[in-house]
Amino acid sequence: MFDRLRNLFTIKTKFEAFLIIFGLAMGAVERGMHYLHQYSGFSGKLLFVLCPLAVFMAGGKILDSLYVTD
Repeated sequence: MFDRLRNLFTIKTKFEAFLIIFGLAMGAVERGMHYLHQYSGFSGKLLFVLCPLAVFMAGGKILDSLYVTD
């Protein structure tokens, strides 16, 4: 039973990985927009840039961890 549940949360293909990265990116940009409204000036812009940067690093890690035989 736990194996079937674990398989639901396992990333198996590059397509699934890209969907997850896309979702992370959308959330990061939304969070960055909140930072721009909350903090004016340079600090808000810096926090906005750092949000998607974290997604780039996580996305690379996700894609590197996939075992895809082509």
